[in-house]
Amino acid sequence: MTSVARLTKAHLWIAFAAFLVACVFGIWQMWARSPLATPYVIAEHYFLSVTAHGVAMAFVLTTFFIMGFGYFTAETALDRPLPGKPWAWAGFFLAVAGTLMAVAAILSGQASVLYTFYPPLTGSPFFYLGLVLVVVGSWIWCILMIVAMREWKGAHPGAPVPLAMFATVANAIMWLWTTVGVAAELLFIVIPASLGWVDTVDVGLTRTLFSWTLHAIVYFWLFPAYIAFYTMAPQAAGGRLYSDMMGRLTFVLFLVYSLPVGLHHLFMDPEHSTGFKFVQMSLTVLVAVPTLLTVFTISASLEIAGRLRGGRGLLGWIPALPWDRPMVLATGLSFVMLFFGGGGGLVNMSYGLNALIHNTSWVTAHFHLIFGGTVVIMYFAICYAIWPRLTGHEAGTQDAQRLQLWLWFVGMMIMSLPWHWLGLHGQWRRVAQFDYTNPIIAAWGPWVTTSLVGGILLFASAVVFVWNLAALRADRKAPVAPFAFATAVHQPARVPASLNGFGLWNVLVLVLMIAAYGWPIAQFFVLQPPHAVVHRVDRGG
Repeated sequence: MTSVARLTKAHLWIAFAAFLVACVFGIWQMWARSPLATPYVIAEHYFLSVTAHGVAMAFVLTTFFIMGFGYFTAETALDRPLPGKPWAWAGFFLAVAGTLMAVAAILSGQASVLYTFYPPLTGSPFFYLGLVLVVVGSWIWCILMIVAMREWKGAHPGAPVPLAMFATVANAIMWLWTTVGVAAELLFIVIPASLGWVDTVDVGLTRTLFSWTLHAIVYFWLFPAYIAFYTMAPQAAGGRLYSDMMGRLTFVLFLVYSLPVGLHHLFMDPEHSTGFKFVQMSLTVLVAVPTLLTVFTISASLEIAGRLRGGRGLLGWIPALPWDRPMVLATGLSFVMLFFGGGGGLVNMSYGLNALIHNTSWVTAHFHLIFGGTVVIMYFAICYAIWPRLTGHEAGTQDAQRLQLWLWFVGMMIMSLPWHWLGLHGQWRRVAQFDYTNPIIAAWGPWVTTSLVGGILLFASAVVFVWNLAALRADRKAPVAPFAFATAVHQPARVPASLNGFGLWNVLVLVLMIAAYGWPIAQFFVLQPPHAVVHRVDRGG
């Protein structure tokens, strides 16, 4: 076992340990909001649970998974040793230490501020300092990915960087950009407030800085799924990628479009003008472009595979695909969830329609379908694809893997579709319990119970997934073929410099971020609006 295999497995086990714990908290929250009798339900427990669930899923699962998969990609796609392995391990242990600090603060009841931090609520400084350490550990990963690509380019002048690595570095660069917002919020506002150095905070400024991070972080989560779409699914299906250039363009557009759009999360906040909100709404629409390019490119890639397998007629290639292979199955299921989740997102980002569903269960449904659906199911598929290469053990059968993927898909659809209906009927989120004896909301009960059934299926799927990974150690040890990412039908010998590096795109991101956030942030220092009194959760005040 190589050191990068140990490094990757260490990251993935931390990621999925956090994932399993988060699933436990998630199903309890759904139970608490249902008409069924639930143990231990008080508001303090509920918001502790929501905070733990959100932090474990949005920060711990994703960050550790992306770092681990990135290290695997760097060594596999570039076919050379990972540079700076001691630094990689240092980043890992730094992030683990930060995770333990944050978890201790949450479980002690001193950090129930949700993963969005929700000022002027302020938790224990150990919670925020722990998250800072996780981010710093991820910055080490970002730098190592950039260094790995630069060293490869130095050894292969003029050659196209392998698409999987190009996309990984695009994600690393985007993460460096997007964490600026949350880092500034934590270091200059929230942590001083949590330490008692200040008694008031500018809520508008903190929410604006977090919005800098809040939307782009979704694409940080999404990038591994899209890397799998472009560089793993076509090969798993028995075909080739339709277009390497389309993939490069997609990842560049995600980098450029995902960053200057976070203010659409603040449409209902009063501190920003309608003009800036409209500009960011317009920019948000552009985020759909790389997704549409991906749907076309990957569908074309799968069609190639289906026709090579004997598919005939207009749609005959679809049943000809090897749906028994986990990567192909997960790709198809994730596209279905992306359709529903993306459709809900179009409502969220529309300036007028947003008012109809703001702070309702519709929003919860949207991000669970995108993150819990499209993203996480592809995390599963990636692990199934690379785990034999990490362990040297091949699964004797893939039946349990397919069962687990179907359970996740069915559970997610049953859970999230009722939330859309409930959101349209005004069910608010971030509430611990509902009084179903109230005739106005009594009709919500059956829908909430239905969504709980979906949550039970999701929890069962999560347990099966972790069992599948652990069970591989007991399966037959066999020679495992070297891992290879998919190549394009017409693999380019050279590509434009703008699609083989990120200098131009960083300049463009800088310009767009100044345009989108320059005045929205500067106004808080120029106009000096009133501040809110800090409410310190960890001190009962």
